[in-house]
Order: sequence, then structure tokens, then C-alpha cells
Amino acid sequence: MGRNDWTSGAGPIDVSIVIPCLNEEQALPSALATARAALDQLSETHALNGEIIVADNGSIDESRAIAAAAGARVIAVSRRGYGAALNGGFQAAQGRYLVMGDADGSYDFRDAVAMVMALRSGADLCMGSRFQGGIAAGAMPWKNRYIGNPVLTGILNLLFRAGIEDAHCGLRALTKGCHRRLKLRGSGMEFASEMVIKAALNGERITQRPATLSRDCRGRGSHLRPWRDGWRHLRYLLMLSPTGIFAAPAALLASGGLAILLLAAAALALGQERTFFLGNYWVILAGAMLGLAHNLSLFAAATHLYGAREGYRRPSRRHARWTSWVSLETMLGAGLITFMAGVAILALVIWYWSRNSYGPIGSVLPAVAGTTLLVVGAQNALGGFLLAVIGGNEADFLQSEAPKVEMSAAERRQSAA
Repeated sequence: MGRNDWTSGAGPIDVSIVIPCLNEEQALPSALATARAALDQLSETHALNGEIIVADNGSIDESRAIAAAAGARVIAVSRRGYGAALNGGFQAAQGRYLVMGDADGSYDFRDAVAMVMALRSGADLCMGSRFQGGIAAGAMPWKNRYIGNPVLTGILNLLFRAGIEDAHCGLRALTKGCHRRLKLRGSGMEFASEMVIKAALNGERITQRPATLSRDCRGRGSHLRPWRDGWRHLRYLLMLSPTGIFAAPAALLASGGLAILLLAAAALALGQERTFFLGNYWVILAGAMLGLAHNLSLFAAATHLYGAREGYRRPSRRHARWTSWVSLETMLGAGLITFMAGVAILALVIWYWSRNSYGPIGSVLPAVAGTTLLVVGAQNALGGFLLAVIGGNEADFLQSEAPKVEMSAAERRQSAA
């Protein structure tokens, strides 16, 4: 790093403040001023040296010149998007503590001093909470403050148990090691959710500190598009939640399908074709529900396995027990047994049909049961190959050596103890 770049002191860089920027010439000086004040405070009171990085995302105004004149290090990031700019800045950062905040002047980077202290105390990710720090009048649209943010934060906490108040606060801090472990890839505004979700899945220690939000200094409209970016956040929550998007619907469909088939079987045993208004159409629906439920279960397993192999999802004890006996061979065996059971039932149906002069059969239950077993058996065998491919072309899935990732702060403390 050249000495013409502004730093808060001599020696190695401890803190890197990264500011994503796209045509922010009017607001950027305010953001740079509070960032510089924050580094001065960190240097004077905690002997931490820092740097300011402006990750420019293709500005065509004077933003780059303003940042360079203020002593910030300007990094050109060609891939467009909020997340892409931050990731580019993080990768170029030299500090072991990374602070991110917007260039629009709405955040006071001095609030990040307490966040850096939280990282020094053992946290991996420190979120800002605007609801704790205070929101100035007109600084946040009402639909974001009372609908979008609370709803999306609530869904995130429900699905991932992150335990935070403000999932979309743009002022936050994380360690360099945490950034490497999370392998963040989002290019747009969903980057903010991706960071929290993967940190929760990976067992990173997450804490929060107050952050104030002021009216921005842009004098123009925000880059944020509430409905578009809200959907991008929501879809990311669902993509990283195999339990919510796959496993829970699978459980509901399987329960409903089995209940219908059991009632239909009871009616058939009692010599009745219908009971509780459950006729042949309901039986056909139940077969489809069971086939879909099994398919969703395979999707859930594949998504969990992918996250574990990528290193941002740590297998739980339950998953470890599951993978101790589930392998490609066991899934092929179970699939073959299920498939042959379906063949046997359908053979009995054909035999019964032929014995009755190929006339109409009163109940479709046996045919539906046999067909469903055929489908589930084939899916199970083919799904085994899918899991083996996702597991690194290993028949034992997670039993093979997973990618090694750096330990989180919490794990390092446990290891030291």
C-alpha cells in the first residue's frame, strides 16, 4: 500500500472500511468524512490502523476523483451490483476487520467503532441495528420500515435462527476470516441477506450494535428498488432454506397422501368403494402427493449436502447420523426393493383383472399404490446418483472428506478451552 493512501497510522492495516460507490459525487464526501473520523477514533483509543477503500462500480461522475483526493484507495469493480462492489472491496482489503457502509451519507461510520470492538471480543459478524440506534424522520420509507424490513427479518430469523433485529442494515463489520469462510457470491442487494444467512448456517458468532440512520445526501433517488430488491432478498431466503422450501412441504404432502390412502384402504377392506367422500379421484391425488413428497425430500437432501460441501452449512448431529447409513448403495437397494414391490402389486392387479374377464375394477387403490411405488423406487435410485455427484462423486456422500474451512472465532475458543 502506498503512503499517499490515507491511513490512520503507520504499520500493518487492522481495519478496512469498504464503501461501494456508483455515481455518488454529491454524497461521498460526507461518507468519507465519517469514515475518516471512525479510523481516527480507532487509532487514538485502540491503536488500530485503518484504510478506506472505495469500491467503484463504474461511476461516470467525479466520485473516483473525490475519493482519491480524500486519500481513499479506489478499487475498480467491473461486475455490476451492490454485492459485487462490496466483494471486490473486501478482496482488496488489507485489514483483518472489515467494515461496510453505504456511500450516500446515511450512515455514520463512527457507529462502526463499537462493531470493530465486538469483533475484537470474539464476534465474527457484527450487524448494525437502526431500530436501536435511531432512524431520522424521512430517512426510511414507511413501507420499508414497517412492512418490508420487519417481514423479511422475521422470515430470516424463523428459517435460520439468526436472532437479529435489522437484517438489512447497511452498516456492519466482519472479520476477514469470516468473509473467506462464507464464500459470498451475490451481486445485488441480496448480498446483505446472503451474508447473514451463511453466517448463521456456518455457526459464526453474530452480534449487533446500534447504528443511526440519517437522510441521505444524494439529492436524487436511491439505487434501491423496494419491490424488486425485496423479492431478491426473499428468493434468496428460500434458496438457502431447504427445510422451508422443500422438507416442510414434503412432510405436509406425505402426511396428507398417506391419510387419504389409509382411509381408502379401510373403505376397501370394509367392502365399500367410498368413505368420507374419498373416491377414486382422491386416491389418484394421494398417489401424486406421495410422489411429489418424495421428490421434494430428495431436493432437500441435495440442497443440504451442497451447502455442506461448499462449506457454509455445517452438518448437524442429525444429518451426521443420517449420512452414516445412507449411501449410494443403500439408496439403490431401497429403490430397487420399492420398485419391485410396485411391480408385484401391479402384477396382482393384472392377475385379478384377468380373472374377472378384464372388466372394470371398482377401486383404483391397488393400481395407484403400485404405480406410486414404481415412481418412488425409480426416484430413489436416481436420486442416489444425484446426491453422489453433489457429494463430490463419492458414494458415501458426506462421509468423504469435506472441504476444509477456517475455524470461526467460537470454534477457536472451544478448541483453546
